[in-house]
Amino acid sequence: MKSYLLLIVAFCLSLSLSLTAQTIEKVAPGVWKVTYGTPEKFKPSDFKEDPALDALAKMSGNEKPPFDLSTIKFKTTSRGCVAELTMEDSEKLYGFGLQNNTFQQRGLRKEIRVNSWSTGNVGFSHAPVPFYVSTKGYGVLVNTSRYATFYCGTMHKASESINLKEGGNSNVASSTLDLYKPLEKSSDNMIIEVPSEKGMEIFVFEGPTTKEAIQRYNLYSGGGCMVPAWGLGVKYRGKGDYNDAKAVKLAKYFRENKIPCDMYGLEPGWHSVAYSCSFVWKPSLFPNPDQFIDRMDSMGYKLNLWEHAYVFPTSPLFDPLKDKSGNFAVWKGLVPDFVDPKAREIFGDYHEKTFINKGITAFKLDECDAADYKDAAAQWSFPELSQFPSGIDGEQMHQLFGVLYQKTLLNVFNRNNKRTLLDVRSSQAFAAPYPASLYSDMYDHHEFVRMISNAGFSGLLWSPEIRETKSDADLIRRTQSGVLSAQLLFNSWYLSNPPWLQYDYEKNNRDEFLPNAKELESQIRNLLELRMSLIPYLYSAFATYHFKGIPPFRALVVDYPQDSAVYKIDDQYMMGENLMAAPFLDGASKRSIYFPSGVWYDFNTNQKYEGGKAYNIEMSLDQIPLFVKEGTILPMAKPVQYVTPTTVFEITCHLYGKTCKPTLLFEDNSYTLDYQKNQFNWISLEWNGENGKVTKTGKYKVNGYKVTAWIKH
Repeated sequence: MKSYLLLIVAFCLSLSLSLTAQTIEKVAPGVWKVTYGTPEKFKPSDFKEDPALDALAKMSGNEKPPFDLSTIKFKTTSRGCVAELTMEDSEKLYGFGLQNNTFQQRGLRKEIRVNSWSTGNVGFSHAPVPFYVSTKGYGVLVNTSRYATFYCGTMHKASESINLKEGGNSNVASSTLDLYKPLEKSSDNMIIEVPSEKGMEIFVFEGPTTKEAIQRYNLYSGGGCMVPAWGLGVKYRGKGDYNDAKAVKLAKYFRENKIPCDMYGLEPGWHSVAYSCSFVWKPSLFPNPDQFIDRMDSMGYKLNLWEHAYVFPTSPLFDPLKDKSGNFAVWKGLVPDFVDPKAREIFGDYHEKTFINKGITAFKLDECDAADYKDAAAQWSFPELSQFPSGIDGEQMHQLFGVLYQKTLLNVFNRNNKRTLLDVRSSQAFAAPYPASLYSDMYDHHEFVRMISNAGFSGLLWSPEIRETKSDADLIRRTQSGVLSAQLLFNSWYLSNPPWLQYDYEKNNRDEFLPNAKELESQIRNLLELRMSLIPYLYSAFATYHFKGIPPFRALVVDYPQDSAVYKIDDQYMMGENLMAAPFLDGASKRSIYFPSGVWYDFNTNQKYEGGKAYNIEMSLDQIPLFVKEGTILPMAKPVQYVTPTTVFEITCHLYGKTCKPTLLFEDNSYTLDYQKNQFNWISLEWNGENGKVTKTGKYKVNGYKVTAWIKH
């Protein structure tokens, strides 16, 4: 009898769960939330910034969802919670965060699992995000910190085969590759599984275009990040065991040779203990850190300190955090429970007092993803079964750790009215407001470029850093990719000298320079000066990102979703409104480049290309793969060695085409958050066919730009 009653109770409970109806709520203009069952605790939205509601309200549409949300089917299973959405045959899908080896995602299974290395093409990544957009003009975010799986049209239901009378395959495969090849036609089902939970929360973002769906996601996240102007300059990270004298010597090399550099990064050796971290200067290498900071500041450098969040027992942070950390150690150090506001406060206050107040402008937040899942011996990180005082488990903490780490330190910079640009190795959903650029220990050039395109779908920034290379051409082409990205970063943490003096690792560390080192140095200098010339254009693109949610770097499909030719193009992308980058990979001198609709100008030669076609284009190493849309006024600055609070950029306006649209420049002090108090200007650059006109609108009183010339192309 007891067993019978238990069976009835279990059946009723199962029935009640399966019949639970979803609720639909409009949470912001153009944004809807669909809730089923009891969603998990510790969702990404629990830690997001406030949405940019005014900016969302200014967008067109906002009246009804992009599709009938009641058609989303949910169910709970013994494994967790499942949602099913229907897709049209023509839809293409993009997103899922920092994906390095896939681009168009329909027909693939994506597992949203943070990992320190790519594992196949399933979706493991430094910054996987449970968000995708469709060419039908909508976006979907599953608000989970679990290892969710998205079956993007990969699964055909048995019900589809019941009445199947023909269409089977009678051919015998000749190889395993042929046998297990991808489906010729994907299904119309998007099936999403969130493990271990009895409910799910989904956000749906209206379009009606792909770009507008991304804009709404970024604005609902809080708006795109406003990086400091100096963050768009050049960053150089020195060798990990350098002392103060060697760092200063290298810093002087840049200045004496007129090589632009804004940011200098110290790698692990500055800590007295680095794995895990002491967060204390190593006295044998930096006996007087305050003096060192002042010396670097006097040369115009913004100092960036490497760290990870794991706290060694000798650290001043250990005792305050020992009761606010997980139950497993990493490299013998505590793992702070950043879900707990008090833990974030302790960690942040220490950084404020010890580093930020003394002149440190940024940090590199390393190792905040997870140990490589495919390597059984590489289990340096905390396990999924970890428990934290807040109640979050190890799986959820892995997914959220990077974004919580960013939030912890950015809160300190914000309350000090200082802007920064962090390096970070992991991120998650709703990260668009955080000025942090992702990086990786991986080094495939094509993957690095693909990640520039992919990052823009999910509110992320990516740095295709330069380390050692195989040849002169490889060095130049990789540097060009850096120039054409969110952050230009040379990561020489294991090189004694800059890679353009010697790109071979062993010879570099023996101080054996290339015979053509000075020639390469000159080529690199020219590229870095080009980057400095682009700062006003890029800075204004980031302002548009902040106020309108348009990613400054984005795949061609975002701007041209009706052009099927761009659906698979992962190695070309838009920079701001009017530039298209098409990096040459692995030292190549030729490649095929597709031009979307319109007319495009080669930045180097002014040669024109008609859109809607692909061309085989050859470029020498002194030419950069950059193209300008016809009708553009491109503001180019006279290059400076580094940016200061008083920098005035001297602007030459380059005109492409007989008729040019007005271009806007964003102007503020670029060091503080005063733009949030409307202390900024928009400067309109206009050309009437004969003369240029500069019009300034706003409340900021200091001039950051001086237009000196107009040049027709």
